[in-house]
Amino acid sequence: MRVYLLKTLANVVGRRCYSAASYKKVTHCIFDMDGLLLDTEQVYKKMITQICAKYGHEYTTELMMKVLGGTEQRLSEILCKELQLPITPKEFRNQLLDLGDTMLAGTPLLDGAERLIRHLHKTKVPFALATSSSERSVHTKVAAHKELFSYFHHMVMGSTDKEVKFGKPHPDIFLVAASRFPDKPDPSKCLVFEDSPHGVTAGIDAGMQVVMVPDPHLDRRLTNHATIVLPTLAKFQPELFGLPAFQ
Repeated sequence: MRVYLLKTLANVVGRRCYSAASYKKVTHCIFDMDGLLLDTEQVYKKMITQICAKYGHEYTTELMMKVLGGTEQRLSEILCKELQLPITPKEFRNQLLDLGDTMLAGTPLLDGAERLIRHLHKTKVPFALATSSSERSVHTKVAAHKELFSYFHHMVMGSTDKEVKFGKPHPDIFLVAASRFPDKPDPSKCLVFEDSPHGVTAGIDAGMQVVMVPDPHLDRRLTNHATIVLPTLAKFQPELFGLPAFQ
């Protein structure tokens, strides 16, 4: 996965745009969830750290970068292999899901998320969710924000969706998300919102433009392949991509 990401980064370095004229108009939006809409990344870090510590291992930043944005299955496979844990990936994932049932409940929204979602809903811009999480995990995380998440036309949950053959950094999840809109827009008409390098790679390889809102501590070199990089969703200007402007 790491080789795939670095190869893709090398191919697309320099494609970040800053001129408004460089952005292409879109008609649909597709959102990642963790670390973009919901402040869950530190919670996941605590959960994974707790499991790894149980077997005498540290969850390092290097390991975190390898699994960031991936499915629960892939995350579990990588960590079990890298740390040579005395459990199977399935057992690791089950422990992760069990912890998530309580630790992920009530996760707060990140800056600008609610405003943007309500704006797109009000202006009738179709939008969907494309998260690597499982259905079980998603239900836990959105329970405190049911009204807001009810505005999404559909949700693609990569860890449990049978149509998503390969998780991020592969483009499957975004192509599946685009195909489930009633009018089945061309990928070039979809704008992806992501926080992870793997997620951005997936969006770019799907033929979509990608708005990246990275963790402030992320190496800037891992953001060069995004169409545009913002500090928060609150800084997003819809009109740059031909979408209705905020009023």
